[in-house]
Amino acid sequence: MSVMNREAEAEMITEQAVLSALATIQDPDLRRDIVSLGFVKGLRIDGGTVAFAIELTTPACPVRDQMKEQAHRAVLSLPGVKAVDLTMTAQVRATRSEQKDKLVPLVKNIVPIASGKGGVGKSTVSANLAVALAKLGARVGLMDADVYGPTIPTLMGAGTPPTQRTPAVSYGVKIMSMGFFVPKGEATIWRGPMLSKVVDQFLGGVEWGELDYLLVDLPPGTGDIQLSLCQKIPLTGAVIVSTPQDLAFNVAEKAILMFQKLRTPVLGLVENMSGFECRHCGQREEIFGS
Repeated sequence: MSVMNREAEAEMITEQAVLSALATIQDPDLRRDIVSLGFVKGLRIDGGTVAFAIELTTPACPVRDQMKEQAHRAVLSLPGVKAVDLTMTAQVRATRSEQKDKLVPLVKNIVPIASGKGGVGKSTVSANLAVALAKLGARVGLMDADVYGPTIPTLMGAGTPPTQRTPAVSYGVKIMSMGFFVPKGEATIWRGPMLSKVVDQFLGGVEWGELDYLLVDLPPGTGDIQLSLCQKIPLTGAVIVSTPQDLAFNVAEKAILMFQKLRTPVLGLVENMSGFECRHCGQREEIFGS
């Protein structure tokens, strides 16, 4: 009788029942359930085993593990389900625009990293974001648009690429920077029109290939390069970097206002150098206040 009951329970597992269970799980950012968003892929039912994939819009989803646990628990609670075979994948969606498709057709999203004030660690944040996204499985490029003070080649430990059209590759990230082409000991002394040409060259003249994200390390301030980038191509959104002092925050505010005026969404603000832990006693020190 118990064997018959188990077989009957297995027969009760339907695709609709599984989808109804998964529909209780919401994406916290999009505020819709994962079924109506089309995240559930390849649903298969084999006896008491239910297999499916959840395809997110980015491998960097902050609730990826939480969503996986919720989905596993929801399906496993259904009568007759003995095992759940769940795979988490990601398919980065592209920001569509005519200008972007002409200039960089194979790049899905362009995200500038900006700061109002120099010295807040913007390039370090850019490098870490790029490497973190690449480690999560995204195809990433890092464009160093800080013409006067390019530091990305040093931060990424990248060697000079063979041509001005071929990006260097380090830690799985494609990299292009003026730092590769300016001889050591020389300074870049250019006016606005030349800076605009660099943006054109780095966007349309570099063979980036297929990228999920092209991160752009901008120079400090709200000058020619920022305006050129925002006006030439629609951006997915900007990341602002600041340190905790009022001095830095007040200048970062100007960068936020600039992107708002140029109709570029601000994805968030990174507070860098907020403090450190003493490696001897473990006490946290807030160098610049909080």
